[in-house]
Amino acid sequence: MKYVLIFLSVLVIFIISVTFGAHNDQVVTFNYILAQGEYRVSTLLTVLFAMGFFLGWAICGLFYLRVRITLMRAKRKLKRVEQQSVPTVPVGHDVSKE
Repeated sequence: MKYVLIFLSVLVIFIISVTFGAHNDQVVTFNYILAQGEYRVSTLLTVLFAMGFFLGWAICGLFYLRVRITLMRAKRKLKRVEQQSVPTVPVGHDVSKE
């Protein structure tokens, strides 16, 4: 359910930005590091929004992956420590008689 709400909110933002851009047919000059170009506001808005969206997802995905790897290592280490600390009792051996 959470993912559906996130998807719907992103979809609404995307539709609003496309609608906003469709009503702005102006041509603007966009200066970027290597060159300069003239683009329609709608095209520029859509491209920059999409780049920001995918860059944000990539960065969040990398952080999520790092946390998952750390969690897997911690679980493996905890399992190893638990196996070493639990004494093994042979089958049929009564501990209460000792």
